[in-house]
Formats: sequence, structure tokens, C-alpha cells
Amino acid sequence: MRDDQNDQNAGTSNAGNPTLHANEELEQEFNELETLLSSPSDFTGKDGTAAYAKAAKRYNELRQIVIRLREQKQLSEDIAVAQEMLTEATSDESKLLQTEIDEAQSRVNALNDELLDLLIHKDPNDSKNVIIEIRGAEGGEEANLFARDLFDMYQSYAARRGWKVELLGAQLSPMSGYTDVAFMLSGEGVWATMKYEGGPHRVQRVPVTESQGRVHTSSATVSVLPEADEVEIEIDENDIETNVYRSSGPGGQSVNTTDSAVRITHKPTGLVVTMQDEKSQLQNKSKALRVLRARLAEMEQRRQAEELSSRRKDQIGGGGRGEKIRTYNFKENRVTDHRIGLTIYKLERILSGELEEISEALATWERKKALQEAGQSD
Repeated sequence: MRDDQNDQNAGTSNAGNPTLHANEELEQEFNELETLLSSPSDFTGKDGTAAYAKAAKRYNELRQIVIRLREQKQLSEDIAVAQEMLTEATSDESKLLQTEIDEAQSRVNALNDELLDLLIHKDPNDSKNVIIEIRGAEGGEEANLFARDLFDMYQSYAARRGWKVELLGAQLSPMSGYTDVAFMLSGEGVWATMKYEGGPHRVQRVPVTESQGRVHTSSATVSVLPEADEVEIEIDENDIETNVYRSSGPGGQSVNTTDSAVRITHKPTGLVVTMQDEKSQLQNKSKALRVLRARLAEMEQRRQAEELSSRRKDQIGGGGRGEKIRTYNFKENRVTDHRIGLTIYKLERILSGELEEISEALATWERKKALQEAGQSD
């Protein structure tokens, strides 16, 4: 291999590499966890079970990193040996060795990119399911109908990805839209993909309630919350106020003859969650607690993030038409994501669940930001 090519490849594999000073520490932590987890009998009781789950989760995260670190180290050693052999090789041997070196270097660079994703771009919520809440915001009944469109879009997208959808609760509007709807998505890569959907979504179209054919602008808010485990967020029963009442449908008419609907108020924060979809009061309370736990976890994560950076903004904002992450324009068959300036003229297909192009573009955008911030911190 030529010296200039060696320098170029070395620069490619090391530039911005966040693992240079972390390799030994990560491998040491991995080995310690491996030893610890080999004796599950050491973990007893409720606290022990929680500690074991936490250690196992961290072990699996580190395993993905350590596997790549070890492969990268072995390849680097192989390249060094091949380069020594290259100095005494015949012409035919030289070509073969050069090919092997180039292939090994290409793999080293690919491993470095994978490690960047695992180390810099790692989101602690990546392995979690998500709870999504959609609410009609500005625009009256048209906003509620748009909230239903978004719910249908996410259900279709979940089916494309093989994710499970569990409806947690919904409040129907008079025209069968949703004033609010909450559901959980579970499956591989749910949070990593759906976290970009949080924020105000704006729609521009002629509403069914419009008699003169004028285009209106309405909005719905989408909140995307990582599901919180009980061991992460413990809710003191003394901190919640539970009220029960009869379920009601659009227009307020009663749809149940028993007091099965549940309203939970978290007194320290003022958060309120209502559930009425199940016939059982206990089931509705269980679902309400899951949503409350997710909201509390998101509040704590946001508080911690704001302590580190004033750049963190609330997902939902005021829900106004002027605040938006994305616009769906029916007249122009257009969907625009304002965060990255992406415009796609496939509105009907996107509303039918084809969100991959938008999701991949947002993931690439976030990765570039993470790499830029890592470069600045170096």
C-alpha cells in the first residue's frame, strides 16, 4: 500500500473516533458485568430483580460495542502484519496482500461508523416501547378529524414494520374524529423511529364542514413517550387522586351503566390521565398508570436535559398552527418536514403509512448533528 494511501485510510478510521480513549474502560466494564451476571443467585428480592435487569440491559448494550471493538482491533493487527509482509512480497503476492489490506481497512472504517452510532448516537430509550398521545388542537372538529388521520397513519406504519398496536384510550368527537387518543407501540426499533413524530402537525385542506370550498389550516399535537418501567418510576399511592365515573361517548351520552371510567390526578405535578375504554375499572386504572408513568419519566428526562442544555424544547409547544414540525397540504399533494426542509409530493401514500423516507431522513439528520457536536467537544 502506498504511504499516502496508508495515511488517508488511517485518517478515515481515526477521525472523530470516540472509542480511542474508551476501549479499555468499556471492555473492563463488560467483563465485570459478565462475571456479575454469571451468578444470578446473588440477586434476590424485588431490588435484586431490578438490579439484575438493569445489569443485563447494560451488558447487552456493551456486548454490541465490545464485539466491534475486538473485531476492529484484530483487523488492525492483521493490517499491520500484512503491511510488513508487503515489503518483501513478489509482484503477485503484493497484489493479493494489497487487496486483503484494502478489504480489511474498509471493514475497519465500517466498524468505526457502527461504533459512532453505538457510542455517540446511543439513546437510552432505544430499547423501549412507546406511548403515543394524539390530540386535536386548533381548528375545531377538523383538528379532531386530522387527529384520527394521524392515528390511522401510525397504525398502518406499525403494520408495515411488524409492530404491535395497543389502544390505551380514546375520546371520540361528534364527527368520529379524536379529541385525544392514546396507544402503545411495541416492537424492534419503535422508539428510535417514532421519537421524531413528537410535536405539532399541521394540515391544510378543505374540511368536510366547509360549505364554500375554502382551504383551512388546522393542527393536532403528537406526544411520543418512552414507556417507563415500574422500577424506573415509582408512583406513591398517596400522591394520586383517583376518581371514577361512567364512560361517555361523543356529545356526552353515557355508554356504560357502571362507574368504570377512571381519572387519575398526580398531585405533585398536576398531571391528569383519564381512561374509559375498558369495562373494568381496574383495567382502566392500570392503563392510566402506564400513561402517567411515561409522562413522569419524560418530564424527568426533560428536566435533566434542560439542566445540561437550554436548547431542549418541549415536544408539543402550544399546539398552534404557527408551531409545527410537519405540514400536510392536500391541494399540493405535499408533506413538508420543517425541521430538515424535506418536501415529498406523496401525501396520500404517506398518510397510508409509508413513512420510511421521512424517518430515514430524520435519522440521518440527527446522526450528522451528533457527529458535529462530538467533533466540537473533541
